[in-house]
This record gives sequence, structure tokens and C-alpha cells, in this order.
Amino acid sequence: MRFLRQFSKMATPEVSGLRYKYLERKEAFKEDSLKKKEPFSLFREWFEEALHDKVIEEPNAMCLSTVDSTGQVSSRYVLMKGYTDEGISFFTNYDSRKAREMLCNPKVGLNFYWFAHKRQIRVEGTVSKVSAEESEEYFRSRPIDSQMSAAASQQSEKVPSRAHLDELVEGVRKQTEANEGKVPMPNWGGYFVKPHRFEFWQGQSNRLHDRIIFRRSPGVEKEVDGTLTKQGDNGWVFERLAP
Repeated sequence: MRFLRQFSKMATPEVSGLRYKYLERKEAFKEDSLKKKEPFSLFREWFEEALHDKVIEEPNAMCLSTVDSTGQVSSRYVLMKGYTDEGISFFTNYDSRKAREMLCNPKVGLNFYWFAHKRQIRVEGTVSKVSAEESEEYFRSRPIDSQMSAAASQQSEKVPSRAHLDELVEGVRKQTEANEGKVPMPNWGGYFVKPHRFEFWQGQSNRLHDRIIFRRSPGVEKEVDGTLTKQGDNGWVFERLAP
């Protein structure tokens, strides 16, 4: 009763009463719908469905979570810029808070959420830098204004005003003009996340949501019992979790 009284004081009616309709029972995500028993093909299938749905803006937006030396977690949205059957890539400033935290602890989490499809994908893995050549190749493919902003910004550092940022960009613009139109390469580049765990979530209107996970690690196949933990492909096992 004490908890209920405390909750009633904290709850905001227009928020606590929100209820959105998800999928129906006949649309449940079942194991027998898996075309392959490994996560990368399913990731590709779900992502491409989101990519080609005009309702979904920035289907490649993903929440990146990192951990600092004290164990404090921080999260922010970044854009996925590539994926393969080995992992997922993105780019950022190497002096940013997230970069410093990934240097301290390479274990990261990613989360994609596509409300229009009532789906999310959670990814856990380890991160490493891509090559300087690959980083610069992508950097040069960006619009020149984006290149100049990246070169001007000391990401995550304190600045006195918005006007100060504009002044920094103007300084880079002058350097670019003096350098025959080539923006100076900042301390900036790509990261590659190699996953060891995927969770595929699909929402149900009755809140009995579907959750299927894939795991891969040394010795994980010894856990296979055919009931709770099932054998997948390429060293992966998969399981259903309660919502």
C-alpha cells in the first residue's frame, strides 16, 4: 500500500495512462518463422523492412550505451553506417565521451527501435576501431558542411556559446579554402561492434511480448538441451525469454 501511495504521487495521469496498440496474437513472432538459425540474417531482414518503410525516419538510428571507469552507463543515439555478417559500424569523434569510455571498456550495447513495426533489436558486443584508411574514406564521402562541423567540433568539451561554434566552423572553412577545398582530417573515425548477443523483440497488444535471443561464446553449445536452449547455426544458440 505504501508503494501505491508513493506511485500515485509520482505518476502523471497523461503519461501513466498511455497505452498503445501493438500486434495481435496471430502475429506472434515464433521460432518456426526463423529462416536461418543465426542472428545476422534476421537482423538484415528486419532492418531492410524498416529501411523500405517510408513511415520510419532514420531506420539506422541506434542507441549506443557505454560504461566509464566507475561503472556509470551513458547512452546516446548514433547512426549505423554499415553492417556485415560479423558486426555493425558507426563513426564518431575519437575525443568524445563515448570514445573515451569505449577505450576504457570495449563492451557496448546497441538498441534499434522501430515503433511502426513494433520491433526492437538489442545487441551486445565488443567494439574496436576500424582502419584509418576506412575512416577517412567515409569522412570524405560526407557532405562538406558535415566534414567542416566534425573538424571544428571538440566533441563533448565545454564551449562558451553557439556563436563560438560558428566561429570555429568559419575557421575550418578558411583552412579548407586554403587547402584547395580539402577539409583537414579531425581526430575522428569508425568503430566496429562485434556482437555476441542479439535480442529480437516484437510487441504484443496484451503485453505478452515476444523475445528471442541468440548467444555465442566459447562453450555455449554445451548448454543446448533442445528445450530451453536450442542449437543454432555458426556457433550460435537461441532461446525464448519471458516478457
